[in-house]
Amino acid sequence: MNESQANIAEFTVSELSAALKRTVEDAYGYVRVRGEVSGYKGPHGSGHVYFALKDQGAKIDGVIWKMTFARMRMKPEEGMEVIVTGRLTTYPNRSSYQIIVETLEPAGLGALMALLEERKRKLAAEGLFDEARKQLLPFLPEVIGVITSPTGAVIRDILHRLGDRFPRRVIVWPVKVQGDGSAEQVAAAIAGFNALPEGGRIPRPDLLIVARGGGSLEDLWSFNEEIVVRAAAASMIPLISAVGHETDVTLIDFAADKRAPTPTAAAEIAVPVRAELIADLMSKARRALACWQRAQEGRRSELRALTRALPKDPLAEPRQDLDDLASRLPRALRANAQIHHTQFSRVAGRLAPQLLRSQVERRRLRLDGATHRLSTALKTYRYTHLVRIERARERVTAFAKRAERAAWAVLDNRAARLERAGQLLAAFSYRGVLSRGFALVRDDAGRPLRTATAVSSGMALDIEFTDGRVGATAGGISKRIESPPFARPRPGRRRSGGGDDNQGNLFG
Repeated sequence: MNESQANIAEFTVSELSAALKRTVEDAYGYVRVRGEVSGYKGPHGSGHVYFALKDQGAKIDGVIWKMTFARMRMKPEEGMEVIVTGRLTTYPNRSSYQIIVETLEPAGLGALMALLEERKRKLAAEGLFDEARKQLLPFLPEVIGVITSPTGAVIRDILHRLGDRFPRRVIVWPVKVQGDGSAEQVAAAIAGFNALPEGGRIPRPDLLIVARGGGSLEDLWSFNEEIVVRAAAASMIPLISAVGHETDVTLIDFAADKRAPTPTAAAEIAVPVRAELIADLMSKARRALACWQRAQEGRRSELRALTRALPKDPLAEPRQDLDDLASRLPRALRANAQIHHTQFSRVAGRLAPQLLRSQVERRRLRLDGATHRLSTALKTYRYTHLVRIERARERVTAFAKRAERAAWAVLDNRAARLERAGQLLAAFSYRGVLSRGFALVRDDAGRPLRTATAVSSGMALDIEFTDGRVGATAGGISKRIESPPFARPRPGRRRSGGGDDNQGNLFG
């Protein structure tokens, strides 16, 4: 190492990176760069956007911060040629330089057209432009919803044209038609009109018109955004697109149910001419009246022809029959009256008072006999049932006494069995043994101890007497007592008084 190299200042890595950062930012500051977007995958989870700009011989990283990206009217897309403006800086952690993008715009009209064609192919592949899904426009809508700027000449042209042709109720949804946020406002207006309920306070339109005046491709770009195209395709209300002049074409024109070359033409498509409808209606009314008159004249001619085919006096024969029947009617009435008088006289002979009295007397005698028989039968029936009830009462009383005796017998039997069981339980209970002076020894777990070998020195014991329990601690075992062999008593001999010599004494 020579002397000049030894005098070079020493930097840490962080110091060198900071010095390079200051140099790059001071030397270049804001730059304007043209290139092709590469590696774009949409916003990161943090909201920031990372991608690269490249051309034939170089590549530079680019970053768009979250807030800047939200304000951008034109969003980057993979392969899109753009011109960006921003600050050149370095990223020390990777020893690389990058550009912090603040504005982004397509690199010329060709790039915009290429992006437009690519987006058109994508949306067409999804079926948003199919003719089969387009709706028919209503012939005469009651309410028309217009989505446009409230201050431009477009809304005045539409209202003026509607007033000339056929005045209708118009609801205007004011939106921005270009610039940041305009696409979102147009899409929200379409969705908002569709969300209005039927019969609500604000009437739901029967037809929508999305209108804007002419302008450059950049000015009309909001109507090429996917959010607007998808909102137009999803609209359940028929929609007319009237964006720009006749030569201007946007993607909403393909998704709308009808495209109008100008906003004024959209008003003409929306409603017919009222005067023409009235004239057409009057013409149809005159034609209908003439047809009806011709039909009536034809029926009148047919009636006259049929009348000529009838006889001269078609009522002559019925009139003669009526006269004949009228002359026969008095004779028939007198004969009918005579027949009914004869029948009445014959019946009147059978209705003499004496005959009626004898029939009433016979009916009374029959009624008295039936009453007597009924009274006798009721008395007999009552006596029979009283006897049966008395017999049943005696049987019930006998059964009750037998049941009482049986119940007391069962209770006495159960009481005797319970007493015997209590005596047997007392005989087998260890407490009887305790009452004779013995004690029951348990360990600290409550288990009974039967042998001395089960007891260890210092062991906690629980000794139960007949009148309570006593806790104790075992000492050392000094002597083991051998149990004498059990002496079986001789048959036929039973000692009274003193105990057996072979039997141990509980008290020593």
